[in-house]
Amino acid sequence: MTGTRIAALGHYQPAKVLTNHDLAELVETSDEWILSRVGIRTRHVAGPEEPVDELAAHAAGKALAAAGLTPGDIDYVIVATSTAIDRSPNTAARVAARLGMGSPATLDLNVVCAGFTHALATADHTVRAGAARRALVIGADKMTGITDWTDRTTCVLTGDGAGAVIIEATDEDTGAIGPVLWGSVPEMGHAVRIEGTPPRFAQEGQSVYRWATQQLPALARAVCERAGVTPEELAGVVLHQANLRIIEPLAHKIGAVNAVVARDVVDSGNTSAASIPLALAKLVERGELPSGAPVLLFGFGGNLSYAGQVVRLP
Repeated sequence: MTGTRIAALGHYQPAKVLTNHDLAELVETSDEWILSRVGIRTRHVAGPEEPVDELAAHAAGKALAAAGLTPGDIDYVIVATSTAIDRSPNTAARVAARLGMGSPATLDLNVVCAGFTHALATADHTVRAGAARRALVIGADKMTGITDWTDRTTCVLTGDGAGAVIIEATDEDTGAIGPVLWGSVPEMGHAVRIEGTPPRFAQEGQSVYRWATQQLPALARAVCERAGVTPEELAGVVLHQANLRIIEPLAHKIGAVNAVVARDVVDSGNTSAASIPLALAKLVERGELPSGAPVLLFGFGGNLSYAGQVVRLP
């Protein structure tokens, strides 16, 4: 096997919804203030009885059903998350147990908000190398569990959810998962943090905003070049769902004039590693992205790390 393809996608969010008006009863904020700064209206919140691996397993189950596969068909599970509380068993192993899988390799990957695109590239490389035939790639985070609900600059941002993608080996390389462009800015590692006991999310929002608005366009164009597509050919642009003021201008700046731009941050908030697969799966479910069309994925955030690739949908 020399290539890979995306077989199916799935997503999941908890039932409870927290609105901006709800948050205004907790901290000094307002619907207008939140909308003007980050574009978020609502976010989904998992309860104490809903751990990260449960969110991940729900999304994975939907992807398996969409692909017409059983849990036993998967031989590699990789979960991108930064909110798993326990070190062992890891989240991937717990997902495998929840789904009743056979004996897959199970791996957690923590690159915070860029976790899913890192995990997708890692799984792609693994399958191409022949070390696995079908991989379940999940981005899942329970950000509300590490939120400081007294900090109005961060508590208005976070939400919970999961998205999953199944990739499988193919006889030829069709370019369904393009070459990854990834890296980091080590001197800005402090800009997004999950630290302390208990762990709490904090960030230097203005620093991240300036980096994203200044550096993302060139990086996004470089991802397209590696995939051999022009921005005009993109059918979709799915960035990490951090801030609508970062997301909306990017397609225009790189010339992706025909692309559907994911704006799931409005309804879901910042779900960290879950945000890209969650937004992508919703677009596919609604029929807003055509089969086989190129879609730019790009994650950025904690460490400060970034990773992007162009994918073609099933």
